[in-house]
Amino acid sequence: MDFQKNVIDKSFETPVVVDFWAPWCGPCRMLGPAIEGLAAEQAGRWTLVKVNVDENQDLASQYGVRGIPDVKLFHKGEAIAEFAGVKSKGQIESWLDAHIPDDRLNDLDDILQRLDTDPGALAELKQFVATNPDVAEARLALARHLVFTTPEEIVPLLAPIHLGDKYHDDAEDLRTIATFLTHQPDDSKGGRQIAAAQIAAGAGATKALIEHIIEATHLDKSYGDGLPRKTGIALFRQWGPQHELTKAYRWKFDMVLY
Repeated sequence: MDFQKNVIDKSFETPVVVDFWAPWCGPCRMLGPAIEGLAAEQAGRWTLVKVNVDENQDLASQYGVRGIPDVKLFHKGEAIAEFAGVKSKGQIESWLDAHIPDDRLNDLDDILQRLDTDPGALAELKQFVATNPDVAEARLALARHLVFTTPEEIVPLLAPIHLGDKYHDDAEDLRTIATFLTHQPDDSKGGRQIAAAQIAAGAGATKALIEHIIEATHLDKSYGDGLPRKTGIALFRQWGPQHELTKAYRWKFDMVLY
């Protein structure tokens, strides 16, 4: 086979998965249908090349194949990941998800770096999400940018991110913040604090926002099915432990929780 053309050169266009195998190898015959099925299902994302080690011993030696099946992922001319032995279809899929580079993320990173300085970057991000609906990182980035201005857009935007997904916890935080911002507060003491927190959020006054959330939690932990508590947790998680408001107010929030 022409390994240079079919694997090395091709890997500059799309990732190439190479299955080193042999017809006499029982584990290879077990692995084959699973990896071939995934190659058909994910056509366009990556290409599968099967290399019979009996017919290509020099290639097997060159790439350190000591036992089969041996599967290697090539990208831009280099082997960047591998596994040996039999894996289930689900395990192979997880391996692919973890290791196949997604060049679209480079474009996304460029947009995100300009988001706060380039007025056109937000439109680019929206277009990126529309064109690449499967890129959860882009949905999250857009949700973070929109949550305080158009919270009603957050739930449908994050709908594809479900329990068990890598970004589920971040998506839940943003859904919680959106729920808080669109909540219709009553005239109870807790409700009045939530209303004040919403006004502060709209004005970009994050210090006042968290102060009102803490006070609402203190007054009524059960208000709105625990909305103040859930919102406080979501805000601190999104800000992160090094944020100045987390450092200044997390301990106060913890005190009213317990």
